[in-house]
Amino acid sequence: MSVAISLVEDQPARIVPTPAETLYQFNESPLLARQSQQESNARSYPRRIPLALKRAKGIYVEDVEGRSFIDCLAGAGTLALGHNHPVVIEAIRQVLTDELPLHTLDLTTPVKDQFVQDLFGLLPPALAAEAKIQFCGPTGTDAVEAALKLVRTATGRSTVLSFQGGYHGMSQGALSLMGSLGPKKPLGALLSSGVQFMPYPYDYRCPFGLGGAQGVQVNLSYLENLLNDPEAGVQLPAAVIVEAVQGEGGVIPADLDWLRGLRRITEKAGVALIVDEIQSGFARTGKMFAFEHAGIIPDVVVMSKAIGGSLPLAVVVYRDRLDTWLPGAHAGTFRGNQMAMAAGSAVMHYLTEYKVCEHAAAMGERLSEHLHILQRDFPQLGDIRGRGLMLGVELVDPSGAPDAQGHPPIFARLAPLVQRECLKRGLILELGGRHGGVVRFLPPLVITATEVDRVADIFGRAMAAAITSL
Repeated sequence: MSVAISLVEDQPARIVPTPAETLYQFNESPLLARQSQQESNARSYPRRIPLALKRAKGIYVEDVEGRSFIDCLAGAGTLALGHNHPVVIEAIRQVLTDELPLHTLDLTTPVKDQFVQDLFGLLPPALAAEAKIQFCGPTGTDAVEAALKLVRTATGRSTVLSFQGGYHGMSQGALSLMGSLGPKKPLGALLSSGVQFMPYPYDYRCPFGLGGAQGVQVNLSYLENLLNDPEAGVQLPAAVIVEAVQGEGGVIPADLDWLRGLRRITEKAGVALIVDEIQSGFARTGKMFAFEHAGIIPDVVVMSKAIGGSLPLAVVVYRDRLDTWLPGAHAGTFRGNQMAMAAGSAVMHYLTEYKVCEHAAAMGERLSEHLHILQRDFPQLGDIRGRGLMLGVELVDPSGAPDAQGHPPIFARLAPLVQRECLKRGLILELGGRHGGVVRFLPPLVITATEVDRVADIFGRAMAAAITSL
């Protein structure tokens, strides 16, 4: 039996039976066959989302067979305004019309200067007043590499503290900061050493078996002791790097008191705090940057994805007292993408003018309400979490043995079935978290209330179908 969400006065209600629906079937097309034959074995998304895309607009994509899908992956959060938004297209077109240089290394241009002013205008004033910026190679992982060089040069120290569940990129330096062991195992020793992992405040599965305020306090006490105990076995680090909301790690939002405590502890110890906003930045969580929910000011902020208006771009913004590295300390050919800067400025103006932060917060709350209603009928929806339009649902096996906090185990086998059933119904979602057991929602921030309702409708139907198929 298929299910859907019924709405009364535009508010979520209980799931109710609906007529049978048309489902997409996926047979390997010539394009997908050639991709499988010719592309690297390291490719990932096509294995779970076997689509050959032809065009896209807003929150929708269309494949070569003419099928339409709601895109709740959105370039892993890159497409803040969705596909081919008019303000982005116009910004790119204007660069071409004006015959501006498309590539300038790190030479400045009016477009670049405007981009920097726009970005600094979005920063908290206390950070903007002393901010410096480094343009990096056009990926988040290169910006992370730059941030590591920056803090190690400025402090003269080499150790970095990272967190279990963290994700900061796939180059070997950034990979050394990753919590997930899977990508590391085939490599043996990584090129970057001196990384110490700390427990992240994962409330649903607290590493201390506590959760809540008690789990947060124990976590902070552990960190503070590590930095101050002369017998802790860990040298004073150059920096602590953290995601205010872990994305790939399972959409886990850090407790706000914990973030404030982390800032207090690192500041007192003279340790730089790096916040990775690559996925969570630019209104994604209902604030321009996710760390703003806690009211803290980091020393370093790493940005990519949405900052380029859907085009490749990455930067590091940091406090000027850290600006002690020498010319050429971090370089790269593709630091001067003028179309990305123009598109990025256009997106930043749009986010501010149209109050997208507030919209993302409201739409995230609406989707969360739908998911909590579905949870009444599907006990497999173990934990619903996130901020704004960065949401995740941890799937659990209600029949499994509970953990120390009384929560059932992750239902890793169910997650890909749910993802596949969503795809059959025209909804693209990605998985993440431990054992790939978290369904992630990262729609474009321009998604409407009606479209949010549709996403929840499809997800409810997919859950029912996936559970039936077990």
